[in-house]
Amino acid sequence: MEKAYSYRFYPTLEQESLLRRTLGCVRLVYNKALHARTQAWYDRLERIGYTQTSSMLTSWKKLEELDFLNEVSCVPLQQGLRHLQTAFTNFFAGRAKYPNFKKKHQGGSAEFTKSAFKFKNGQIYLAKCIDPLPIRWSRHIPADCQPSTVTVRLHPDGRWQISIRFDDPTIKPLPVTDKSIGIDLGISSLVITSDGDKVANPQHFKKHYRRLRQAQKSLSRKQPKSKNREKSRIKVARIHRKITDSRKDHLHKLTTQLVRENQTIVVEDLAVKNLVKNPKLAPAISDVSWGEITRQLAYKCRWYGRTYIEIDRWFPSSKRCSNCGYIVEKLPLSVREWCCPDCGENHDRDINASKNILAAGLAVSVCGATVRPEQSKSVKAGAMKQKPKS
Repeated sequence: MEKAYSYRFYPTLEQESLLRRTLGCVRLVYNKALHARTQAWYDRLERIGYTQTSSMLTSWKKLEELDFLNEVSCVPLQQGLRHLQTAFTNFFAGRAKYPNFKKKHQGGSAEFTKSAFKFKNGQIYLAKCIDPLPIRWSRHIPADCQPSTVTVRLHPDGRWQISIRFDDPTIKPLPVTDKSIGIDLGISSLVITSDGDKVANPQHFKKHYRRLRQAQKSLSRKQPKSKNREKSRIKVARIHRKITDSRKDHLHKLTTQLVRENQTIVVEDLAVKNLVKNPKLAPAISDVSWGEITRQLAYKCRWYGRTYIEIDRWFPSSKRCSNCGYIVEKLPLSVREWCCPDCGENHDRDINASKNILAAGLAVSVCGATVRPEQSKSVKAGAMKQKPKS
């Protein structure tokens, strides 16, 4: 199993100078390659791939005005071109938008493979650096584990962070339990389980909204390219970083607890990209990070031998009665409780949905049944095309 540990480190003046030059060169190569690929398509309708951009990099290093590219390690530059190729692959597959140019105030990152760093005596030595990086080791890498990739990142608020990826053979499955759970994701309550538990939404963005608003207003009044503007920009970046850290910490604790306590976890496959198109709900949906919750549950279940199931997003989990299976025609978001007209059972909207999600997930895992009910549009369309029996 692959793992990645992130640490904060405090480089010396010489190391910081080299790292900043490395990040600048990576940004320059990435932007020049993106410009070359874009122009080749608009001018000649020609697609340029990683191989051609790698040859371009060799020729750029020979130019007198770009001679400084030889002063840094060549590995992060090549990795930047590979990341650009991945960005174009995702764009052509419809998974992402067209790649953007990198900007200096966004910080940046540089990826070092095995040939560009050494891991010796529990310390990281980067290429062209004599001294090891002064890393704040909050936790140690397991014994006999050798890092495969090291990524150095400079955040917009000026903090340095290093991510060390390695293959961890020490991960063992958790003891088997007979507990299964269905999870419905919401906004007022972050997680609603089929056991009837509701985890409140911490609303990390709302807690810092007032400070962030004041800091951004102050930033907008500063003169461009002035020192005061740079100070205000860092202040805004620190508030954003605090929101991100608190959100990530809460989600990791929540998902780890769910994985430890349950053998089978069933969630609903949500189209978050489409949901955030609603301008009224977009800020709240982005703050709760539904996609990050499902991502963490998926890989932690793989780590610890749990079963992770995603059901179809069109399954009517909220409209279906978990007691008798009756499906109501309409159920607006404003209705939080409803009574089944068939069996008379009173339902909490979210808890009822989580129970249906669990039942559908167990049906899929046990007998391979479909989670699309007979009343779905696809089934109706198929039935209409059938010829009547004579």
